[in-house]
Amino acid sequence: MMRVCVTGAGGFVASWLVKFLISKGYIVHGTVRDPSDEKNDHLKKLENASENLQLFQADLLDSNAIAAAIRGCEGVFHVASPVPSSKVPNPEEELVAPAVTGTLNVLKACSESKVKRVIVVSSLASVFMLPSWPQDKVMDEECWSDEEYCRTTENWYCLSKTMAERTAFDYATKHRLDIITVCPSLVLGPLLQAKVNASSSFLISLLKGDRESVENRARHLVDVRDLADALLLVYEKLEASGRYICSSPAIKVSNLIDILKSMYPQYKYPKNFIESDKEPPMSSEKLKMLGWKCRPLKETLIDTVQSYQEAGLLNKD
Repeated sequence: MMRVCVTGAGGFVASWLVKFLISKGYIVHGTVRDPSDEKNDHLKKLENASENLQLFQADLLDSNAIAAAIRGCEGVFHVASPVPSSKVPNPEEELVAPAVTGTLNVLKACSESKVKRVIVVSSLASVFMLPSWPQDKVMDEECWSDEEYCRTTENWYCLSKTMAERTAFDYATKHRLDIITVCPSLVLGPLLQAKVNASSSFLISLLKGDRESVENRARHLVDVRDLADALLLVYEKLEASGRYICSSPAIKVSNLIDILKSMYPQYKYPKNFIESDKEPPMSSEKLKMLGWKCRPLKETLIDTVQSYQEAGLLNKD
């Protein structure tokens, strides 16, 4: 049986990945901050988790704990990354540095344990912050966010993902580690975990009409289950290499709300749209060439909203 490690196993994306890995017969080492915390109970309830899932207490900044979790694994999925829940006083120290250091700790442990392949979950945040890019030209895996532009515009999350991903490739080159990165867009889909994650709060905010006005920009979205499929695909396909953008076609926020309204007219929704600058299109063609497919947006929205309803997340405050 193949043994793999998933960092940040209790998170939104990682939980689905763990579920898919176990269903395919993998033995999974999952790193969490506290295995006894009830917020990880959803992992223990997954089918075959009692036999095929082992949770390890590990902080990404604790290199020894990370090394213990990775020991004996053939593959590693590095999913965990700091996401700011609010404005942090010193973003370079509190967000950017931990993302880079955490990635390095994972990769060093992979080198020591002679891991065969490492999949790093990056983000479109490390791709699209490129002001010099022509608006009508398709962005692909050759595009990297401009670090200085991220700093001057205070897009600290984008900077953290860009620097962590670049660090991963630099390390891979120096240490001959087989590393593949996947750059997903905004991730939606049904929740397995109890806590609402940052990307889900975007859709919940639209459904609850938290704001009267929203920016009518083109949003790139991807279903969490399609992302988990993509991570497994690039891990298992020997020919996979480099970076992969993972996103369904973009949709304007006003069109997204129109679809939601047609299915769920009972919710409040924003009333006004502020038009924004046109953004370059993104291509997931490289991933599709490996055999990746994404489900229809309507299916994602139905499953996601149902998940929110069952969790009581759309009840009036």
